[in-house]
Amino acid sequence: MSLNSLSARYAAVRQHTLQLAAPLSAEDQCVQSMPDTSPTKWHLAHTSWFFENLVLLPFLSGYQVFDASFAYLFNSYYEALGPRHPRPQRGLLTRPTLSHVMAFREHVNAAMQQLLLNESKLSGEAVALIELGLNHEQQHQELLLTDALHLLSCHPLLPAYDGSFQAGAVVQKELQWLSFDEGLRTLGRAVDATGFAFDNESPAHQRFVQGFQIANRLVSCGDYLAFIHDGGYANADLWLSEGRAQVLQNGWQCPMYWLAPDDPRAPSGQWQVFGLNGVKPLDAQAPVANLSFYEAAAYAQWAGARLPTEFEWEVAARLSDTHDMHGLHGHVWQWTRSAYEPYPGFVPATGAVREYNGKFMVGQQVLRGSSWATP
Repeated sequence: MSLNSLSARYAAVRQHTLQLAAPLSAEDQCVQSMPDTSPTKWHLAHTSWFFENLVLLPFLSGYQVFDASFAYLFNSYYEALGPRHPRPQRGLLTRPTLSHVMAFREHVNAAMQQLLLNESKLSGEAVALIELGLNHEQQHQELLLTDALHLLSCHPLLPAYDGSFQAGAVVQKELQWLSFDEGLRTLGRAVDATGFAFDNESPAHQRFVQGFQIANRLVSCGDYLAFIHDGGYANADLWLSEGRAQVLQNGWQCPMYWLAPDDPRAPSGQWQVFGLNGVKPLDAQAPVANLSFYEAAAYAQWAGARLPTEFEWEVAARLSDTHDMHGLHGHVWQWTRSAYEPYPGFVPATGAVREYNGKFMVGQQVLRGSSWATP
């Protein structure tokens, strides 16, 4: 990537973050609706913190830190970069103000453009960190939207983020099962491949994959509604132990953001779904979204199937053009039954960003694909 195109990409990515935040009021942007989400204001600051601490301080001579307190307030989880404010308390950061955070972004942007215009100062390491920073910001763009959705769903009036927002439609095909033969497969990304990838996507390695079948399309809301009507949430035989405990503890009866016909917030007396465009009638053809791993696994059990492994998913995705598969990208992330763990021969990135992925490879399940919110 040339410096001119990197500079243009930097400007475009940073501007897009502001465009996503624009429909939210200053009050909206300061609230944290649960410990696993972050306020929009925090996303705006943290993505700037990344460039300041991992790019500007090491690579721009004479760079002046905007506010020394931000190193503590907006560090996410980098032990190598010092202590940090607790994640569950990010919504308590009423200061700095939103306007001060916006000034921070402008300060960082000006310094980054200065750095990007000085070709002699940009090493390969600097370019790689800038590219990582841009992909990192795009991850936070997705989080900004999904965190805003959860926040607004907690409001008794269920206000829309943007009444005209469209998450993207998909035409569901007739359900068919596609067969794949067993064999030794090369999976993962080669370390020397061109273009950006996160360190956890490598290295390419061989793995024997048993023969399997996989559906040619995503599970629809109509499919999942049949599971609900058949008593899926009440049937303990369908659920993993921890999932069953969650159902009982939290009173799960349908996916997050669905409104049952007897919900007073569903004025039509029909199934409704809350999204960034407000409350809308459930679209039976739309892919079902916002399921936990446990719900996805229970549905698969009810349907007489199982979730694919991440390796089966990748085999199918690599051959999707010839196997008539639909909806793998741009609609919903897809749960797999695979635990999140390193590929054989995994080597984390160097420096502070070695903490980006590797230390989280425990106690989590792998999702594949991408969603409507993924840039």
